[in-house]
Amino acid sequence: MLLGLNLLWVGAVLFLNGIWLIGKIDDKEISIINIFVGGLTLIVSLTIALNAEATLESIQAGAFTLLFSLTYLWVAFGRYNGADGRGLGWYSLFVSITTIPIAISTFQGATTAWGFWFGVSWASWCVLWFMYFLLLALGKPIQKITGWATLIMGIYTGWIPGYLLLKGILS
Repeated sequence: MLLGLNLLWVGAVLFLNGIWLIGKIDDKEISIINIFVGGLTLIVSLTIALNAEATLESIQAGAFTLLFSLTYLWVAFGRYNGADGRGLGWYSLFVSITTIPIAISTFQGATTAWGFWFGVSWASWCVLWFMYFLLLALGKPIQKITGWATLIMGIYTGWIPGYLLLKGILS
């Protein structure tokens, strides 16, 4: 259930961050959803990773989810401190490289439609974080396409699977 909770809100923040990158939401206003989802995923990550019955899998899930948490919190605080985003761009490269083996192992362990969907999600997030690297660290002129990719990926990697998990349709 915590995965569904996280994914629903990851879908929301990606959807809105996409709209922001396209230029339809103000810099300061986008911080609200990023702080909320960054904080939520931080709490969920620490809850699953640090509980008394933590397993290797729950610690991995917490660690991997923290990649999202820091991204959203960094976006939020960057809107207030005037950062140019290069640091976030380089962090995005680190995350993109980190998610390659996560996507591969997710595909290798997939035995259900949900498992394959989750593998596609990790592969998609890998591409998305790499786009942030190109946009923010290297200054490539891809803001609009990155915005549209963020919005679309928010729908199929977060919003839809999060909702379906919370409704018990996916398991």
